[in-house]
Amino acid sequence: MNRSGTLSHARLCMDLRIAGPPAALSLRRLKFQSNKHYDEISMTGRCRSSSFEKDVGIECMEGLRPEVDHAVDRGIDNCLTYTDLGVGKKYEGKVRDTYDLGDTTIIVTTDRQSAFDRHLASIPFKGQVLNETSAWWMRKTTHIIPNALIDVPDPNISVMQKCTVFPVEFVCRGFMTGSTETSLWTHYNRGEREYCGNVFPDGMKKNEQLSHNVLTPTTKAADHDVPISPDDIVKQGLMSQEDWDVASAAALALFEFGQKEAASRGLLLVDTKYEFGKDPEGNIMLIDEIHTPDSSRYWIADGYKERLENGQEPQNIDKEFLRLWFRANCDPYNDDVLPEAPKELVKELSRRYIFLYETITGEAFVPADPDIPAQERIEEAISKYIH
Repeated sequence: MNRSGTLSHARLCMDLRIAGPPAALSLRRLKFQSNKHYDEISMTGRCRSSSFEKDVGIECMEGLRPEVDHAVDRGIDNCLTYTDLGVGKKYEGKVRDTYDLGDTTIIVTTDRQSAFDRHLASIPFKGQVLNETSAWWMRKTTHIIPNALIDVPDPNISVMQKCTVFPVEFVCRGFMTGSTETSLWTHYNRGEREYCGNVFPDGMKKNEQLSHNVLTPTTKAADHDVPISPDDIVKQGLMSQEDWDVASAAALALFEFGQKEAASRGLLLVDTKYEFGKDPEGNIMLIDEIHTPDSSRYWIADGYKERLENGQEPQNIDKEFLRLWFRANCDPYNDDVLPEAPKELVKELSRRYIFLYETITGEAFVPADPDIPAQERIEEAISKYIH
């Protein structure tokens, strides 16, 4: 895909000729043997404790097209876990490998699934879902702000304009929720009523929708995100007031647009994060990813109000069960060698990423051909950028 939004490559994909995403999904029960105390994971991500040496259960999706299920089965042995393109300077992140080519960067989104600061497994088509979801949103949001995307020569690759990155993450929130140290609900539940320059009224409850969307920026410390107010961003010289005004307005506009698009597909875009930078001409641009299943929280809109009134957690397409399986079967922080995740769990997580892609975009997912070795495929795709 180029800046006009048209595809610029033969995608090396399976010719599925699918009319559209599934209309509905059902669930089936999978069970896995656990050798210790475990958590039982449901579609909503809620867990309950169970006893020693019993089955670990998970509600699994049914209803994806047979062609996609077949591709997942075949793709499990052809995941993109590691890249070595032999060009530029390589930066390896948790999921993305970035190659600096000078004026441009090549970003390869792999299938790595990480938690506990460790690689847990490789998930078929996860990288493709993240890369193509972000590209889909970038095509649709150029009326709000320019972005750095130049080309998508492969389902797992984005070629980006090199930018000078602002050292701030723009976290947009529409709901009072979260459980991490930087989440809005964590601070509110401690009695704090001002957070990152935003003031919140008394009497709010977890998962309640805010009266208006808010921006809660963070800046990077050594190994974690630190909340910061807009005033401090400018005072500390992280951004000029003018740059902050442009980028913050763009972030809120992108978020509002994303919420409307998500609502049209039965989803609530709860919160997300953006990154911005400047190109060599000084233009502020959206960089990195936008509205992907990993950078954003999505809830199922149907039944949200009823569940809120009943004190229940909103429904979502849970992706935490693999992390919880490792917690149940090893000490992921201290064990030298981790057990191999059950293949059915890995395939289930792949199905959920694919379902999220189709639900978010409203388009059918076309898997990259699992019969072509992933490393060989991406090397061919970027050949025009390195010769």
